[in-house]
Amino acid sequence: MGGGPSLLGPPHAPRGREEGTRAALIAAASTVLFVVVALWAILSSEAWPAVQNQFFNWDHFVIVFPKVLGGLWLDIKMFLFAEVVILAVALAIAIIRSLRGPAFFPLRALAIIFIDLVRGIPVILLILLLGFGIPALQLPGVPKGALFWGLTAIIISYSAYTAEVYRAGIESVHESQRMSARSLGLTQGQTLRYVLVPQAIRNVIPALLNGFVSLQKDVALVLILGIREAVREADIYAASTFNYTGYVAAALLFIAVSVPVARFTDWYTERDRQKKQSVNA
Repeated sequence: MGGGPSLLGPPHAPRGREEGTRAALIAAASTVLFVVVALWAILSSEAWPAVQNQFFNWDHFVIVFPKVLGGLWLDIKMFLFAEVVILAVALAIAIIRSLRGPAFFPLRALAIIFIDLVRGIPVILLILLLGFGIPALQLPGVPKGALFWGLTAIIISYSAYTAEVYRAGIESVHESQRMSARSLGLTQGQTLRYVLVPQAIRNVIPALLNGFVSLQKDVALVLILGIREAVREADIYAASTFNYTGYVAAALLFIAVSVPVARFTDWYTERDRQKKQSVNA
């Protein structure tokens, strides 16, 4: 009986590792081949020298990089501040929309109208409307700074989308959780605060992190108001030199910031998926 398992053949693990190694080698080889072919096609083009001089000029890169880097710090400060405000405002909107009962209908209607209107307006148009429109009104006591209204427009736009992410998380919590909380004597507000919202936030963290990645790039849209962030610095340099290497420098800096955040998002999403699978198993 002791030799019985050997009759079934070798374990599947070595075969699985071999297949995985083979797949990895094939993927690596195809990637290298693609890169080589793409580089050959680009470098062999007759227009490549002109493109290289306009977009990949090292001398211009050395000059413009410190300016673009200085603008990037403003982008980073903007998206970190905006993210904190967006998470708080969007959660409040989602909670209002999740209230039940006829007494809360006006509040729910206002939340729905806000979400529908804001999601229907492109963020760049909202930045233009607030950034130029509000200061032009010359209202007493109202800020007139372009940075304030540009950031406000981004916060408003993202709050509408993030509120729907929160609401999806709240609705994903089983109805029995709400009924159990109410049967214990908790009010509707207490049920949301102590039972539904904590579970909803855990369910939507991956989606919130994806929104964080998008926000990191979209704060650059305030450049249309003349704010000297990274892309605007590259734009100013291009206007004065007719060389576009500054845009490449800005793109590289944004990639350097967004890729680690994206990889962290993927890692957390996969970990969350595995955790849920182990709980359901």
